[in-house]
Amino acid sequence: MGNIRSICVAVAAMLIIVGMTGCSGMSRRGTDTAVGAGVGGVAGAVLTGGSTLGTLGGAAVGGIIGNQVGK
Repeated sequence: MGNIRSICVAVAAMLIIVGMTGCSGMSRRGTDTAVGAGVGGVAGAVLTGGSTLGTLGGAAVGGIIGNQVGK
């Protein structure tokens, strides 16, 4: 069980690093939109107990807010 957890942590860390480098060529507004969508998706998942609709709704709302903040 501990081996699977360490693999999951390593994969998550790699995904975060790849995601951060993917934003390097984006505009400030695009980066704010992506960050807002990510934070909104996590918040939606937490608030709705992991429901798909809540996650997608949170990502959509977060993306819109991030886009508007980046103006």
